[in-house]
Amino acid sequence: MTTATASSAPGGLNPLRQTKPRYGEAVIRGILVLAAAVSLFTTFGIVISVLIPSLEFFAEISFTEFLFTTTWTPLFANPQYGVLPLLMGTFVITVIAVLVAIPLGLGSAIYLSEYASPKARKVLKPTLEVLAGIPTVVFGFFALEFITVYVLKPIFPDIQVFNALSAGLVMGIMIIPTIASLSEDAMAAVPSGLRDGAYALGATKRQTALRVVVPAALSGIVAAFVLGVSRAIGETMIVTIAAGLQPNMTLNPLQGMQTMTSYIAAAGSGDVPTGSIEYKSIFAVGLLLFIITFVMNMISIRLVRKYRQAYQ
Repeated sequence: MTTATASSAPGGLNPLRQTKPRYGEAVIRGILVLAAAVSLFTTFGIVISVLIPSLEFFAEISFTEFLFTTTWTPLFANPQYGVLPLLMGTFVITVIAVLVAIPLGLGSAIYLSEYASPKARKVLKPTLEVLAGIPTVVFGFFALEFITVYVLKPIFPDIQVFNALSAGLVMGIMIIPTIASLSEDAMAAVPSGLRDGAYALGATKRQTALRVVVPAALSGIVAAFVLGVSRAIGETMIVTIAAGLQPNMTLNPLQGMQTMTSYIAAAGSGDVPTGSIEYKSIFAVGLLLFIITFVMNMISIRLVRKYRQAYQ
């Protein structure tokens, strides 16, 4: 008995062999390579545009003074360049936002994935994602004019008009759709066989959702969390409008604070002379923000790879 092979076709021709060049595929391949190169060179250009002024800044201001002193007054008569108040403001507001967004976002994702009917999911998920399309300047004025005045002022009479708490709360609301949508997509990708196996063993819907589906989708959920936190750290308009522009070295969220992004926005839109040390401080703060988000993304990649589960 003989076995037919690809080369045993009539006339001795190999049906798997490409008989003529396909120029369309080469064009598509070239376009894809160009798209990847544009992304790479754009990132490289951003790094260079931030790095060069930052190095010029650190040639005049020591790195130790920048990172370890607690007074940030670059636009004053006697400027000081301790970035810790900006880091503190960014940290406090981001923590508040995360405490709001992660429970609500993950809870929304679990409901949409495991509890909602298909009809309810078709209505609720697009409605939730509408929040992602609202301009952040609207969120900023919502925090300043509504959350502070009508929600927080009756509870905390001594709260300042510009405060970190209202900015953090509204920022958390803003990133809920990001966390909820990506987490729900990760849960929806979990094979239904895992759910069926859990139900067959007598697990309830809650146990199946929390002990089977969430662990199975953990890599996607972690990626959603990190993306939401990165967006919170990089948010500008909400913190500029609602948190104020006073660089306070405090953990009290009832006071006004300034974040790294709000300083960049305020100084970059002001009358700072181009090429001055005050102007270069914008790029130094931007470089620090870039490093923080880069480290977060690297940690996210490691966590995603560690907890990734592939299903067939």
